[in-house]
Amino acid sequence: MISFVLLALNIYSWIVLGSALLSWFGLSEDNPLVKISNTLVEPVLAPIRKILPSLGGLDFSPMVLYLGIRLVIRLLAAKAGV
Repeated sequence: MISFVLLALNIYSWIVLGSALLSWFGLSEDNPLVKISNTLVEPVLAPIRKILPSLGGLDFSPMVLYLGIRLVIRLLAAKAGV
């Protein structure tokens, strides 16, 4: 069970990273990759954006989410002895 959760978190962390990279290319919101990544990532990023202020127009919420997921992965892996 823990290995499945770790796998899902790893995949989601890559989706968050990919979504952040896609935002740099200025692709249209109609692009299928942008639609999918926004559908998966935006619901989790929205609360972080409310708490974390934008610094000079830069959005650090994807980085905070990515690092948070990586921390949870490390903690779960250590707990499970993986």
